[in-house]
Amino acid sequence: MSGARVVAEARRWIGTPYRHQASVPGVGADCLGLVRGVWRVLLGTEPVAVPPYGPDWSEAAREETLWEAARRHLVALPPGPPAPGDVLLFCLRAGGVAKHLGIVGEGAPCASVIHAYSGHGVVESPLSHPWQRRIVARFRFPVGET
Repeated sequence: MSGARVVAEARRWIGTPYRHQASVPGVGADCLGLVRGVWRVLLGTEPVAVPPYGPDWSEAAREETLWEAARRHLVALPPGPPAPGDVLLFCLRAGGVAKHLGIVGEGAPCASVIHAYSGHGVVESPLSHPWQRRIVARFRFPVGET
């Protein structure tokens, strides 16, 4: 699947308000909801029903819940420069679990990341050094029928 298709779909969500556990463009989404919504448009039905989750992503138990789910359903990529359409997994705090997702956009001189977070909704931000240093894994959507 082309990165350009992923980016175009993710950009349709820009401006969607932040709503924890939501995944409806224009209505509400969190970071996982954005990725789930892009999946539905590009690949069809989601592979599993997502159980309720808290904003801590199992941080107190030190479980990498989001990372494990990404490994099961997305295609893991080796370390390297992010490319348009890649799904990035971020660890927001030193010593914490990974609990934020974003989709790499396009742009010069640096790429951007399309993501949803509390207080901002779905936005496209520069993939600046503060974001880059928090990347812990890189994935892409699997190839599928659309």
